[in-house]
Amino acid sequence: MTDRPRAAILWMSGSITAFTAMAVAGREVASRHDTFEIMAARSAIGLALVLGVGAVLGRLGQISMARLGGHAVRNLVHFSGQNLWFAALGLLPLAQVIALEFTSPLWVVLLAPLILGERLTRWRLIAAALGFAGILIVARPDVGHINPGVLAAAGAALCFALTMLLTKALTRGEALITILFWLTLMQLGLGLGTALADGQVRLPDAQSLPWLCLIGVTGVVAHLCLTMALSLAPAGQIVPVDFVRLPLIAVVGALFYAEPIDLRVALGGSVILAAIWLNLTRGAASPAIDSATNPR
Repeated sequence: MTDRPRAAILWMSGSITAFTAMAVAGREVASRHDTFEIMAARSAIGLALVLGVGAVLGRLGQISMARLGGHAVRNLVHFSGQNLWFAALGLLPLAQVIALEFTSPLWVVLLAPLILGERLTRWRLIAAALGFAGILIVARPDVGHINPGVLAAAGAALCFALTMLLTKALTRGEALITILFWLTLMQLGLGLGTALADGQVRLPDAQSLPWLCLIGVTGVVAHLCLTMALSLAPAGQIVPVDFVRLPLIAVVGALFYAEPIDLRVALGGSVILAAIWLNLTRGAASPAIDSATNPR
């Protein structure tokens, strides 16, 4: 293994660690804060980090207002998906949430032809069908009882996929600092507006503040690590490393929350990951998947 792929795997490991920590932190504050309050805190901390790092690197002058409409649509979709994801964390075992989240690349495969005009190949259709089978195994749908947690996790995966595609469109001419700035600023506004809408806002206390800070920091760190990993090696080589997050989060759930390791979640997650691997190796991964980072 050469130095660049090795470095890419190290960056990807940082991304996996950050996303896992964010999931745990989200679980810890779910009983204290609603998802809108969590998003407001995350965005405020993220905005401070973006402005601080941007100032140190001299990149704030690159922030542009030329495509505010595109940023607004992208961030509204991402805000919806992130809220659904945090809601699912409080309703489902951690491993089930992550397994359903991994369907995002499959939604990208199906939606890319509609949004970016990319070609839908036979192998991509096969991968999508296989991934849908994995969803059925993980979600275990009961027509007589709709599980709101499963709906939230599935909806989050769809929103994340749309965010990937919308981000890909924005990267055609927009600097990374611009995308991150409008991401954190717009979502701070959305978070504050929705948190204040019901007239009941729980301010952070000594117990929840450290977890909220962790959510804000890991959100930025995970995005940075993933971007660096993708800049050093092809997505087809690096993205499968993220699959380690499923067994890792299952172990975390078992150790810290006494969540049993569900064999059906493991089986369904394996089917979903096989579908994504098939798309990466046989489906000639599209630019939308290659270039778009994980939107959380």
